[in-house]
Amino acid sequence: MNKKSILITGCSSGIGLDAASTLAARDYQVFTSARKQSDVDALINRGFQAVRLDLAEQESIEQALAQVLTITGGTLDYLFNNGAYGQPGAVEDLPTDILRRQFETNVFGWHDLTTRVIKVMRAQGHGRIVQNSSVLGFVCMPYRGAYNASKFAIEGLADTLRLELKNTNIHISLLQPGPINTNFRQNALQAFKQNIKWQSSIHSQEYGKQIERLASTDPASGFTLEASAVTKCLIHALESKVPKARYRITLPTKLFSILKRLLPSRWLDVLLAKG
Repeated sequence: MNKKSILITGCSSGIGLDAASTLAARDYQVFTSARKQSDVDALINRGFQAVRLDLAEQESIEQALAQVLTITGGTLDYLFNNGAYGQPGAVEDLPTDILRRQFETNVFGWHDLTTRVIKVMRAQGHGRIVQNSSVLGFVCMPYRGAYNASKFAIEGLADTLRLELKNTNIHISLLQPGPINTNFRQNALQAFKQNIKWQSSIHSQEYGKQIERLASTDPASGFTLEASAVTKCLIHALESKVPKARYRITLPTKLFSILKRLLPSRWLDVLLAKG
């Protein structure tokens, strides 16, 4: 029996790396990817098949997928879109080109890769695509506008795809993690300092608190889980006869999904503004 093949984006660390390691142990044919060649080399040294895939570069997406399909003989059973980053900053301090850059990686790159993979899956008659969204894909927190918007966009595209593919054997699922123990905050802090003129902003005092939060090595909250919690839901989305449309991961995600339905927007805003 042939191994089931999967391409995972954003495997240099965290959720992507944990998913790749776990699925490889379950005898999947795992294709890992990363933006930096040094991370690709590190994945290869760990024994993975790895390709360079920069979600902000169309040519990189095209070449990476071509490499994978050459090895598999033109088929791909699963795609896990995970590679993304967070760009902190108040919406009014967010340069449009920086917002555009956030969308290039977090939305447009995913869309490009996804639509290419759908063609492969239609030809072979089956497939599953799992999009790693966030609790911030359905509720917003302050100073995360670019990331909020990118995940809201992913949710909208995934929901639409699910409707459009309902008469096929291609399934679309969303993962919605809350706080997970990864390098996300460190990378977000770097993007913040590089792209936001925070010292001269009217939000400078609040930014001090955000910098402290992002620089902290402590868990983001008492509800922070390890990346394996996401992988567990990913496995269900890949292997269940009836995969869920959404997998809510961590207590905050589950709680806010309920509160969003029950509370008036003004009441919910009071809770979210503390984030």
